[in-house]
Amino acid sequence: MVIEKIKELAQLKASLAKMEATVSAQLPAALAELPAQYGYDSLSAFIRALKQAGGAKRKGGKGKAAKAGKAGKKKRAKITDAIKAKVKAAVEAGTSGGAIAKQLGISPASVQNVKKELGLVKSRSAGTPAA
Repeated sequence: MVIEKIKELAQLKASLAKMEATVSAQLPAALAELPAQYGYDSLSAFIRALKQAGGAKRKGGKGKAAKAGKAGKKKRAKITDAIKAKVKAAVEAGTSGGAIAKQLGISPASVQNVKKELGLVKSRSAGTPAA
């Protein structure tokens, strides 16, 4: 019974290979007929219509993919003297760096940089002995 199934499988594989060869031979001719089937007189007119239907831009234009990388970037915050004063007041009030960043609309790294600049950060080596 298994041998019969193996023989049947081999026949089906051979049949599939013949079918694939037939499709491969007929495909170029079928594709070449597509513009005429849809009422276009040339391949270039058909391709232009496909691009319009698909939403593609003209050659040289920037599509969504080119603009996607820039969409998520934020502009750098200007750290003014007023922001530095607000950071200093918040640090003295005991507010965490993350909360200060959210409150002022700047990054936590910017808060840390301002704290360093104003001398509000303790150095690591001050409280721990050297290794």
